[in-house]
Amino acid sequence: PRAGPMTPTPTLSPPRRSFPIFNALFALVALYLFLCAINVMGSGLKGVGNQSDWLETIIAQGQNPLFALFGAVLVTSIVQSSSFTTSLIITMVAAGQMPIETAVFAVMGANIGTSVTGLIVSLGTMRIRRQFRRAYSAALLHAVPNILTVVALFPIEWITSTMFKNGQGILANTAGVIAGSLGFDEVTKPTNPIKLITKPVVGSLQSLTEWIGGGSIASSVLLSILGLLLLFLALVFLVRNLKGAVLSRLEGLFSTVFFRNDFVAWISGIFSTISVQSSSVTTSLMVPIVGAGAVKLKRAFPFMLGANIGTTVTGLIAALANPTSAAVTVAIAHVLFNCSDNLIWYPLRKIPIKISKSYSALASRSKKWAFIFLALVFVVVPAIGLVITEVFIYN
Repeated sequence: PRAGPMTPTPTLSPPRRSFPIFNALFALVALYLFLCAINVMGSGLKGVGNQSDWLETIIAQGQNPLFALFGAVLVTSIVQSSSFTTSLIITMVAAGQMPIETAVFAVMGANIGTSVTGLIVSLGTMRIRRQFRRAYSAALLHAVPNILTVVALFPIEWITSTMFKNGQGILANTAGVIAGSLGFDEVTKPTNPIKLITKPVVGSLQSLTEWIGGGSIASSVLLSILGLLLLFLALVFLVRNLKGAVLSRLEGLFSTVFFRNDFVAWISGIFSTISVQSSSVTTSLMVPIVGAGAVKLKRAFPFMLGANIGTTVTGLIAALANPTSAAVTVAIAHVLFNCSDNLIWYPLRKIPIKISKSYSALASRSKKWAFIFLALVFVVVPAIGLVITEVFIYN
């Protein structure tokens, strides 16, 4: 018989080498820069607050909790990092530029905004209907409980804030009691070793901005901007290197080790998120894995809940960089809020899982519903809420 043409042997490109030790070292450098950025930004905000009242005028909008909530949703959606938003919130609180009651509502908004990343990742699987349905369900498993928790706790925090003399709700007051029991004092700041190790970088940038701006308010504004840029770059650098050092080793173990049962999946979500300092990274990583069918949806849910606990560590680190009672109170409020999320929705897990499955089925039949969800949650509802509260309540 006549021989057919020979099929060329496919050549594989050499695998990309990974150096987890170097990734870990670079991650430590990024962590140091992150701590420096917190203090640089705090110094700049304090300078602005001391020389001008324009920030206080803007924060006066915080009398409307929905501004804090939806503003944080928007910022977190844009930067794709609740770590950035919560760090910014806590730094502003420590600098005295945002009240605790406003910060608690902003933290709630950051929890919603961080789910955008997973939803966007799931859109990359739209060409294969079955895979998109699973992947979109996984993304919704992160978004739906966060939204439902805000819907449940936001009114409670808002209503109870009118019952306490300090104007703070039950969540903020509980966090304040815990912070007070830890010995933090709002008036006198304790000696902070983190400030000592970050002093060279902070002092150098302060000197640079004072030389450029001549010690005016422009110097403080420039210092704040430099702190924001350094914070964003440090977080990106930190996540990228921790991902290279940790997450690249995890994918092959997911189905066999980390998802044996709900408790193991929950613990895995906590510690993998702590490792990379970003719930956006770990939850978004789960989306294609669930989409490929490697992990069942019911096992992905406790992992998502665990990731919500793990992401609070960044806020705690930011608070330790500015260990005042107010900053620690907001960081603890973030922990309490996300723990409430776990305590409410794991026993009632059939509700968010059912909602996620049902809506993903709808979106898989008509892709427009995936975009409608994004528009409604992150644009339309916030806009309507702001208009109603400003016109009919706070005007």
